[in-house]
Amino acid sequence: MTADLELLTEAAREAGALALKQRTPGLTIEKKPDGSPVTSADLAVDAFLTEALRSARPDYGWLSEETADNPDRLNAERVFMVDPIDGTRAYIRGKPWFVVSLAVVEHHRPVAAAIFAPALDELYLATCGGGATLNAQPIRASARDQLEDASMLGDAKMFGHPAWTQPWPRMRFHDRNAIAYRMALVAAGVFDAAVAMSPKHEWDLAAGVLIAEEAGAAARDHKGRPLVFNTPRALCPSLVCAAPALAPLILARTGPIDLPE
Repeated sequence: MTADLELLTEAAREAGALALKQRTPGLTIEKKPDGSPVTSADLAVDAFLTEALRSARPDYGWLSEETADNPDRLNAERVFMVDPIDGTRAYIRGKPWFVVSLAVVEHHRPVAAAIFAPALDELYLATCGGGATLNAQPIRASARDQLEDASMLGDAKMFGHPAWTQPWPRMRFHDRNAIAYRMALVAAGVFDAAVAMSPKHEWDLAAGVLIAEEAGAAARDHKGRPLVFNTPRALCPSLVCAAPALAPLILARTGPIDLPE
């Protein structure tokens, strides 16, 4: 895991530098079939990471947002999970809240992770059992134990929806486009929780799950189930990432909700 973390660290830093270099007036932007944007920078960073990581570990499987999925990854002992630029909308708008998100998954769980926010020079790292760091300093999730006035990364409108069986107390809502970055910020105790009630791709969550858990936070789906990686659909149903004492209070509200398949 140490060798894999070193590889991810170097690749994340170089990919982040490339993303910043690509952020020019000549940036091209297209729409994917689902309507989300993809830029020439996303593709350039993906191409770089494909070469840097796969040439170093040719026996590892590969799952990336910008690469066609190959089911051979399902038979690999270890798999790279890559989001070349998580937070593409922030990247396009000139905001700093985008990251390169990289993880190695083994036996359906992340074992090494790097999340790098190049515009902020923030590098979050973790290995399984080795703790989590921000710029080489240990990080811990917050000690908040009540929802009232909690600092929440999520859609305020979603929390006000009438489908909730229990109304939510007053909380402070914040937004960051990159879900991997949201999880890193919860891990560092900057925010208390991040909740998303819609499905997320595995490449969105793999690195953030390990960093959050190694910092003492909980990272589960909205029913409280562990998130599983390297599955055929490569989708996780939802996300609750929260300070350890806060997570049960959130799951008590999200757990009764049945999401459509």
